[in-house]
Amino acid sequence: MKITQILESTRPIKSAIRNAYIDFSKMTLSLVAVVTDVIRDGKPVIGYGFNSNGRYGQGNLMRERFIPRVHEALPESLINDEGTNLDPHKIWACMMTNEKPGGHGERSVAVGTIDMAVWDATAKIANLPLHELLAQRYGDGKANPRVFVYAAGGYYHPGKGLDGLRGEMQSYLDRGYSVVKMKIGGAPLKDDIERIEAVLKMLKPGQQLAVDANGRFDLQTAVEYGKAMAQFPLFWYEEAGDPLDYELQARLGESYAGPLATGENLFSMQDARNLIRHGGMRKDRDWLQFDCALSYGLVEYLRTLEMLKAYGWSPSRCVPHGGHQMSLAIAAGLGLGGNESYPDLFQPYGGFPDGVRVENGYVTLPSLPGIGFEGKADLIAEMHALAV
Repeated sequence: MKITQILESTRPIKSAIRNAYIDFSKMTLSLVAVVTDVIRDGKPVIGYGFNSNGRYGQGNLMRERFIPRVHEALPESLINDEGTNLDPHKIWACMMTNEKPGGHGERSVAVGTIDMAVWDATAKIANLPLHELLAQRYGDGKANPRVFVYAAGGYYHPGKGLDGLRGEMQSYLDRGYSVVKMKIGGAPLKDDIERIEAVLKMLKPGQQLAVDANGRFDLQTAVEYGKAMAQFPLFWYEEAGDPLDYELQARLGESYAGPLATGENLFSMQDARNLIRHGGMRKDRDWLQFDCALSYGLVEYLRTLEMLKAYGWSPSRCVPHGGHQMSLAIAAGLGLGGNESYPDLFQPYGGFPDGVRVENGYVTLPSLPGIGFEGKADLIAEMHALAV
């Protein structure tokens, strides 16, 4: 058993939308295929992966360092001790050979993308949905395929006013979401409060709004927004300041009593641990948004979950960023609190398998081998164009 090829292609996911920090007019991602010599139904088993939105494709790093290391390794060094499947932990260690600690920004995206494809292939070889494989290996033995999801949107868009924002949010509610999220920080505080109030007036009992500043604020502005929003029953106030400014996060938590969320731009277990140690996060109400596709993959995410356990945090406080099926599988297999969803954005890479519907804020994952990409026709067509 061996990996015969690792293929990468940089794909556009550009859009006219913007958040408080960046626009997405030139955004890309890396699509990866890990081809094995295991044959099923006359075809090789192939695992697929891609990185989450918000970070660009990392094809150069993959082609220069990480893919060659896997190809140069002895095939038997990358499989499990029984010789029956790939070993994602061994493959991860191979990719990280000769890499110094620290410097997690772009390298972590490259490794995380390949890691996703490795896990997809591993679960397919085992003929199991990834969420079942994870529950058996690292969870309580039984996955829960019913996962909470929220609808992320509310971006700033040329010509989009309050009516456009209301129409967008209503479309998410009509599709079964109970929590919707919108951007803040890309307009003056007064205007953002008006936008928040417009959405809150639409919501019915059992429906909530989250807001996301995408790291735009300094401490003073973060606190000012917090004071202005304290009157609202928000689901959470997300990423007020720079993701590595743990003091800002801690100080904000001292003045803002409502739930806070952050972590999507922390790309290693060590950075996540520093947030827990120094960011003032409150395990009874706050949310952690680490995204495996941006942070060295599931191998590293498992280390992060172990770290959280040591600090008394439940995995149910984790709701990953990214809106992709990999995090859905992790949520179902390891008991996370849910997952982000982009109903209309970053397609075809976001979303769920065809036929999966949101009901009262939850989706139920079908029993598809691997991550389940084959259940989403537009996405698997893109993947097959890379390797089939």
